[in-house]
Amino acid sequence: MVRIEEYIPIVGQAIIDDLRLLGEKLKGKVIQNINSTSVGGGVAEILNRMVPLLMELSVEARWDIIKGGEQFFEITKKFHNALHGKPENITKNDFDIFLEASRKNIEELDTKGDIVFVHDPQPIALIKKKTSNKWIWRCHVDISNPNKRLWQFLMNFIVDYDSAVFSAPSFSQTLPIRQFLIPPSIDPLSDKNKELAPDIIETVLEKYNITKDKPIITQISRFDRLKDPLGVIEAYAQVKKYINCQLILAGGGATDDPEGVKVLEEVKEKAKQFKDVHILLLPQNDIEVNALQRVSSVIIQKSLKEGFGLTVAEALWKAKPVVASNVGGIPLQIKHKFSGLLCHSIDGAAFALKQFLNSPEYAKKLGENGREHIRNNFLITRHIKDYMLLFLSLYHPEDVVYL
Repeated sequence: MVRIEEYIPIVGQAIIDDLRLLGEKLKGKVIQNINSTSVGGGVAEILNRMVPLLMELSVEARWDIIKGGEQFFEITKKFHNALHGKPENITKNDFDIFLEASRKNIEELDTKGDIVFVHDPQPIALIKKKTSNKWIWRCHVDISNPNKRLWQFLMNFIVDYDSAVFSAPSFSQTLPIRQFLIPPSIDPLSDKNKELAPDIIETVLEKYNITKDKPIITQISRFDRLKDPLGVIEAYAQVKKYINCQLILAGGGATDDPEGVKVLEEVKEKAKQFKDVHILLLPQNDIEVNALQRVSSVIIQKSLKEGFGLTVAEALWKAKPVVASNVGGIPLQIKHKFSGLLCHSIDGAAFALKQFLNSPEYAKKLGENGREHIRNNFLITRHIKDYMLLFLSLYHPEDVVYL
């Protein structure tokens, strides 16, 4: 793991000094993070990097994972889709299975942290163990238009938390507890984002039989319908009529997402219709993701719904031109025609891709603007500072500015 001092050349000495000062104020407090998986997805990725850095800053950070069987994770995937506004038939039996798995976690999981930091809906019912400690519910998904029945069910738990945290202003809900706006972040020194030697990139390209003889369009994401990989292929097909290019769809899965295998098979089947489409399953190989992003001509993220979209920040940090959907937390990262291009449809995505591929200087300028935007707003040092201020606010509620 990197040391906190290694971020000084990127963000400056003053930022690191501020983090050390805040860490001293939290000394002796145990921050217990709880989520549903240690592998796959943005939450696990952030916690893997953040927990050790918090500990280096004198904050006693911990990370625990809830347990759940196949049925539980199928239901929480259904919850995930429904919170994003997708029609789902959620039954009383679904709620019963969720509550039974939650009951077992409540019995088995020790929640004695001074601050218990619960991430997303899967562990939300643990709040029933609340004693005199402080509890935060951190929602990483887009709940601007949630399934009303499911939201009312979750509200039975949310109201007992001390605070809730969301990634974008549009996700805010009417709640009887304090709300905070804290967008996620990327770690510029992680394997996924650090600079790579040219020979490492070449090795990855050779492994997957990818050549650089034509422009590369890439989407990195889980194989999830909300990431719209089929729509990406359709947009690519439109571009291919005019520009001889290739498409990479690459990503892994998450242990709490049982739908991924089915979506991957659908993507492979559709890709058979088109030339120069590479479908890559990358099992948590961050170096390979990094290499593919760096060699790409344009990065696309055509999500139908998106809590934030860390892959957008990753691509912008590498100064890549990005085409992304105008949904969720993506507009926080991309200012249209300044740090990237936003789209609303398959046709719009295809148009933006052609614009970048036909105008390399324009693409380069927007990529450079995007990198500075990420440096100033979406690096892990800012994220840690926001979280530590949030932790301190739980003990000084009179000093809080409400969202």
